[in-house]
Amino acid sequence: MRVWRTSRQSGKCAAFLAIFMLILSAELVKTASEYDPYNTLGVSRSASQAEIKRAYKRLAREWHPDKNKDPNAEDMFIKISKSYEILSNEERRSNFDRFGQKDENQPFGQSQHHGFRSFHSSFYFDESFFHFPRNRDFSDSKYMLRLAQFNNEVLPDSHKRPYLIKVTSEWCFACIHIEPVWKETVQELEPLGVGIGIVDLGFDRALAKQLGAYRAPSIIGVVNGRVTFFHQAVVREFLRQFVEDLLPQKLVMKLTDDNYMAFLENWHVENKPRVLLFDQVPVVPLLYKLTAFAFRDYVRFGFVDQGGTGSTRLLLQFNINTYAPTMLLFKEDTVKPVDIIQARGMKRQMMDEFVSNNKFLQVPRLVNQQLFDELCPVKQFHRRRKYCVLLITGDDPAYLPANKAFLDFASGNSKDVLRFAYVYQRQQQPLCQALLQNQGAHSAQVVILERRSQTGKVLYRSVSGGWNGSEEDKYHLHEQLELLQKDPTYLTSDATLPELNNEMAPIFIIRWMNAAYDYMLQIYDDLLYSNWREMMPILSLIFSALFIVFGTVIIQAFSEPGESKPQKPKPKPKEQTRTEDDASSRASTSSRPPKKDFVEVTELTGITYTSNLVKLRPGHINVLLVLTNASKSALLRKFAKEVFSFSGSETLHFSFLNADKHRHWMPSLLRLACDGAQSQSHSDDEEESSNYMGYVLALNGHKKYFCLFRPVFTGDDGSDSSSDTSFSSDSRRKSRSKSRSSSHSRSRSRSREDGSSSRRGSSRATSIEVHHKLDRLGLWMERLMEGTLPRIHVPAWPTLVDDTAES
Repeated sequence: MRVWRTSRQSGKCAAFLAIFMLILSAELVKTASEYDPYNTLGVSRSASQAEIKRAYKRLAREWHPDKNKDPNAEDMFIKISKSYEILSNEERRSNFDRFGQKDENQPFGQSQHHGFRSFHSSFYFDESFFHFPRNRDFSDSKYMLRLAQFNNEVLPDSHKRPYLIKVTSEWCFACIHIEPVWKETVQELEPLGVGIGIVDLGFDRALAKQLGAYRAPSIIGVVNGRVTFFHQAVVREFLRQFVEDLLPQKLVMKLTDDNYMAFLENWHVENKPRVLLFDQVPVVPLLYKLTAFAFRDYVRFGFVDQGGTGSTRLLLQFNINTYAPTMLLFKEDTVKPVDIIQARGMKRQMMDEFVSNNKFLQVPRLVNQQLFDELCPVKQFHRRRKYCVLLITGDDPAYLPANKAFLDFASGNSKDVLRFAYVYQRQQQPLCQALLQNQGAHSAQVVILERRSQTGKVLYRSVSGGWNGSEEDKYHLHEQLELLQKDPTYLTSDATLPELNNEMAPIFIIRWMNAAYDYMLQIYDDLLYSNWREMMPILSLIFSALFIVFGTVIIQAFSEPGESKPQKPKPKPKEQTRTEDDASSRASTSSRPPKKDFVEVTELTGITYTSNLVKLRPGHINVLLVLTNASKSALLRKFAKEVFSFSGSETLHFSFLNADKHRHWMPSLLRLACDGAQSQSHSDDEEESSNYMGYVLALNGHKKYFCLFRPVFTGDDGSDSSSDTSFSSDSRRKSRSKSRSSSHSRSRSRSREDGSSSRRGSSRATSIEVHHKLDRLGLWMERLMEGTLPRIHVPAWPTLVDDTAES
């Protein structure tokens, strides 16, 4: 009974275990098959490469971690990138379609068990579950960079080849996802000549800070000492394109039958050999671009597409084999190349050796100190002596035969111990003066020299007789070189040469523009991808400058110079308050600086009378000067001087009235202002005969009122009458500003008193200089803009009649 019960329990356990294994197997199969790159990109299994690429770009923009704030955006973006990596490669796509294989290194037929192994590894929580490797890959250790190594080796070497640097750390999940792509990219680009580096955030934070890398993983490119971040999906094709975009433009010139001769003949201008690259591809391969970048200071590169229709004549001329890539190197001879290389699998080492052995012309021109140091190195004790045969010539057409003869001589006497070069005397005057001992050369000269130290010390000997290129000159130079090789003491003169001028250096404005372009490109890149840590100092500087500029403008706008702080006003009638508000608004405009360096003063005539007075715009005032023919020049000059500081106001207009032409206008205006009182005390003849020369009126045509300025003598005459008149006039001005009710009556009494004072002063008119009449006009103008002058209202403006026409 117990045995049966035990067996029955064992059967139940076995059944439960079988059910559990079936469920687990179903889940594992489901887990292994739920990742499908086609479903991830949303394309069918028969989709073309163009459809796959379009779907990838759309999803990459949507799920990019920098733009999508979804917590799962980074994982989804990695999944999209991995799917595109599989489907964009025809071999991987075929393996996935046939076997469900996602990795090139995974053997066929093993993808079904991958889920169980992943489950087993994850179940026991080993390092593959957490993606934290216990030990760093040994292959990565040789690429690890330190701060000193980066500054001393990578930065200088980045001027010869680009560097691709990965920023990683130990505690980085995403670094594990990009590791396979990174290794494939390194295996492809490193043989081409691309420098590889790895920076660990945990080991060298100083280097990461210098690079501006604050998160892992990051991929950085370094070219010519400039750091550029990679911001696309980590796919091998994108990384390759990123490296290609780091290189300068126009490294390799595309050549056809139309432009190849001009390219070859330009060796004389650029002072560089020419290399022609022939290949069957329509675009320049990255290998050629990297080689051209490494030797861009020595050799000029051109590319010929053998499959193109525009290079038929070029291929026939040089008899190019179209079945393998070919390189031709030309120097001074543009018809026959000096060296040829042809190989199906063109390697970088082969190309470097080919170019480095021919990186100088047969007879190069010394254009900078670097070229001089490489052509004529300083003598070393453990090395064989090297001599430099230098032709000092000119760039005029008269020197061409001698230069051509020197080239022919150098071609026939090429030896390892001899280096031939030439220099233009006009471009390198300090060097030529040191070698010729300050003696001007009317013909070409040949100097044999040996450099002894880096400071410029040389031993040299000038070939007597100059150089005309004749056979006798060639024989004489050959004899001198034979003697030099037998007896090194043949060089008897010594000198210290100055540093050569850099003839190929760009002008300052070009260098400044290139530096500004690089700086703006870096700012744009930082702004586009929100590198705020690097941009914070620049943004702080920009906003500080803007704050200072706009703050200064606002302060100047609201606190104008010369404006006094207004006192607390006393309670005043409503009409007076409105009047002073209008005056203060006009006063605020008076402090504006003049827009011109002169004052426009127009004459008030029958034509301008309506526009300048009768129909003057509201708020505008016409300041009118009364003068005569005799005083016109002096008064206008003085008037312009006094009102110049107020001419910046847009509400002020300046005019003058000729009293000799319009004698009745002033008396008519005063009669209308006094409402008949002036006519009762004085006759018309007296008013017409009054002298109004020097009077100034501020006319408000819209509101029909005016303010009156009467000339007062302010000269050196110290008589009591004049001073009393001036004193009484000032005292009356002060008394009128106390109240609005008393100002009207006092203005009438002042007009009568001033009229009497003007008649008393008329007897002294001969002693008054004309220009002194407007000495106090500036003070009067200030009171006018303040609104403190009394206003004399008129019912209407009198008509302006030309009295000279009537007579």
